[in-house]
Amino acid sequence: MAALPKQDDQALSRVPDQARHPWLSVATQRFGQTSALSQLLLGATLGFGMGFWDAFLALTIGALVLNVVAVAVGIIGQREGLSTAILSRWTGFGHAGSAVLGLVIALSATGWFGVQTGLAGVTLATVSGVLPAPVWSLAFGLAITIIAACGVRWMAWTAYLTVPAFLLLVLWVVVANVGDFPAALAGAAPGPRIGMLTAVTLVIGSFVVGAAIAPDMTRFNRSSWDVVKQTVVGITAGEWVVGCAGVLLAHGLGTTDVMGAISRSGGWIGALVVVTAVLKINDWNLYSASLGLVNFFDAVFDLRISRAQVTVVVGIAGSLLAAAGILTQFTHFLVLLGVVFPPVTGIMIAEYYVVRRWRNEIISTRPRVPRSAPTWVPATVLIWPASAVVGELVPFGQSSVNSLVLAFALYVSAGRLDLLRVRCRKATNRKVVGEASAA
Repeated sequence: MAALPKQDDQALSRVPDQARHPWLSVATQRFGQTSALSQLLLGATLGFGMGFWDAFLALTIGALVLNVVAVAVGIIGQREGLSTAILSRWTGFGHAGSAVLGLVIALSATGWFGVQTGLAGVTLATVSGVLPAPVWSLAFGLAITIIAACGVRWMAWTAYLTVPAFLLLVLWVVVANVGDFPAALAGAAPGPRIGMLTAVTLVIGSFVVGAAIAPDMTRFNRSSWDVVKQTVVGITAGEWVVGCAGVLLAHGLGTTDVMGAISRSGGWIGALVVVTAVLKINDWNLYSASLGLVNFFDAVFDLRISRAQVTVVVGIAGSLLAAAGILTQFTHFLVLLGVVFPPVTGIMIAEYYVVRRWRNEIISTRPRVPRSAPTWVPATVLIWPASAVVGELVPFGQSSVNSLVLAFALYVSAGRLDLLRVRCRKATNRKVVGEASAA
C-alpha cells in the first residue's frame, strides 16, 4: 500500500516551525471536539436535575478544571512538537510504558470512532429509508477515514464546515422545541435534583480523555500562548454553548430525550445535527488512534510505518465493526478505559515541570528526537494503575481529578526519593531524524 504523500504529520518526529498552524485553526478543531453531541446530552442531563444558572456554574467549573489540565499538558506538546504517545517516553513512561499508552489510546479512540459511526449510520438509515444502517455506517466511516488519512489540514477544513453547521442546527432545534425562554432560564429543574459535585464530575468526565491527549493537537500550535487561547476558547465555548443548549432543551421539554427533540425537528435537519456532530470529532478519534499505533509498533517492534496507512487500516476495521453493530456492546468497557488517562496526565506534568529527570535530554536534542529513552520506569508501573484505582474508589472529590493529583504527588515523591533510576534504551531512529530534517 503506497503511503499518502506528505500526510504522516510527523507521527514519529517533531513538528517543525513551518508545519505549525494558526491558533484559530487549531481552536476550531478543539471546539469541534468539545461541542459534540455528547455535550448536548450532558447539558440535558444537568438541565433535568438543576436550574439553568446552577447548570451553567457546573459547566463553568468543569471547563475550568479541563482547561488547566489541557493547557498544562498541551504546552508540553507545543514546546516539544511531539504526539502524546511519543512524548510519554521522556515524561515518565519510557519505551515500554509509551507502547502500552499508545495501545490504550488506539483502543479507546478506535472504539469511540466505531460507536459514533454506528450512531450516524442508524440516523441516516432512519431518515433516508433507502439503505440499511450497516451500509450507511460503512460509507460514513470510510469518508471519515479518508479525511483523517489525509492529515490535519483536511481535518481543519472539515471543522471549518461542520462546526458552524452544527451550531446553526442546534440553534434551530432549541428554537423549535423551547417555547418560553424566560421560563426555561428561571424555572426549577423538571426532574430529580442533581448536586453540584455530581454535576461537575459529569462535566469533567465528559472530556477528560480529550484533555489528557491534548499534545496530539497542540503540537501544531506556534506558541504556548496559542495553546492557552485555543484551549480556553475551544473548551469553555464548547461547554457553554452546546451544554447550555442541552440545559434549555431539558427545561423546555421537561425531559432528557434530546435525541427525540432532534428527530422531531425535521428528518434531514435532525440527521444533519447527528452527522455534523459526529464528523467533527470522529476524524480526531481516528487520528489519535493512528498516532498511538504508530508509536506502539515503533516502540515494541522498532517498525516505522506510515500514519496514513495505519489510519486507512484502522478506519476500515472500525467502520466494518460499526456496520456489524459490535462496538456498541463495548461502551461500558470504553468508559472504563477512560479512567487510565488522568493519571497519565499527572505523571507527564510532574516529570516535565517538576522532577525533570529527562527534561534536559528532550530539550537539548531539538529539533531532533532524542536517540535514547528509558526502557521502562518501574515507579510509573506502580503509580499509574494505583492512582487510577484509588481515584475511582475514594468517596470524596472528583475521581478524574483525584487520580490525576495523586499520580502527580506520587511521581514527584518518587523523584525526590531518587526512585527513578532506570536503564536507557538506545533508539535507532535514523528515519525519525530524517523526517525531522526533511519536514
